[in-house]
Amino acid sequence: MTWLARTPRRGGRSLARPAVLSWAALCSGCASKDLWLLHPQGPLADASLRALIVDTAATLLVIGPATILTLWAIWRYRRATGKGRYVPGWSHSVPIELLCWGGPFLVVVGLGYFSLQMALATDPAAPGVMAEGAGPDNSKPPINIDVITTDWQWLFIYRGRGIAVANKLVLPVHTPVRFRMTSATVATDFFIPQLVGQMDVMPGMVTGQGLIANQVGTYEGFATDFNGPGFAWMRFQTQVVLPDEFDAWVAAAGKSQQHLDDAVFRQFATPTINDSNTTITFAVADEGLFDKVMQDTMMSTTYPTPPNMTEKKAHKVNDSKQPTDPAAASTPDPDRPGDGMSPHAMPMHGMSPNQEAH
Repeated sequence: MTWLARTPRRGGRSLARPAVLSWAALCSGCASKDLWLLHPQGPLADASLRALIVDTAATLLVIGPATILTLWAIWRYRRATGKGRYVPGWSHSVPIELLCWGGPFLVVVGLGYFSLQMALATDPAAPGVMAEGAGPDNSKPPINIDVITTDWQWLFIYRGRGIAVANKLVLPVHTPVRFRMTSATVATDFFIPQLVGQMDVMPGMVTGQGLIANQVGTYEGFATDFNGPGFAWMRFQTQVVLPDEFDAWVAAAGKSQQHLDDAVFRQFATPTINDSNTTITFAVADEGLFDKVMQDTMMSTTYPTPPNMTEKKAHKVNDSKQPTDPAAASTPDPDRPGDGMSPHAMPMHGMSPNQEAH
């Protein structure tokens, strides 16, 4: 009975405790390394996070007080209290007008100015945070990389270095990187959450992007547009290494026996569900391939998907395991050419060495 008698007086405290615990749980979740957007490792990703925080704060600055005042008015002037005066002739109040219109107007003006600054800072064509003098790393010569997407793989051609890598990106730390991107098939998006925001990759068009990585590590990159049965596996690891390690990797890649030309690319572009995360290194890359792929796409070159590829994959992929499951590794279907084809199955000039499966 004593406990029951005290319950009403402790009601506020008993409600506050779960609220505090819930807030603590949410904040602890923000510290998780899996929340990539909240852990930027480059100036572009950092600028995007700041824009997200400011946009959210500005929204709450308007919505929060409006919601609180509305709930307060409902509670304060509820019929049971008998408070409030009935004033049928009331029609205008300068303080209320200033509060309702002046506050949001100032928020919109401030948000507009900040949004312009962030748009210039993260402009894919010429990111302001990568401009000369914007940071200590921006004076270094950039790494230029051509990105070509297929169904459902990534091809990275390192211009001026004579190498290319499929489904893997290796970058030096504290070095500007410039991408130009196109698709040999359908539209998709290039996205490395901890390094740079997403950017459209369009067939028959060129889009640009840039980034600088501030921290050595491995970061997840992936496609963000649903574009067919291999979408869930259209991922690539971005390895950021020290400059000396990058130079050593380039030298080692240059010893690969695989050459990338138009004929090899056409084999590579065959619809492929790369569920084994296979990567391929090409020592000699045709640096004119990017322009040729874009031109071929404009001339309606296609790489047809086998008609029952989706159905076969849906029924046979790892007994319905999710693509993120470590055990998710499907086997080819002998009844259909190309089913589950991974790059190591392609007849690319005896392609057996210089492949990695992760």
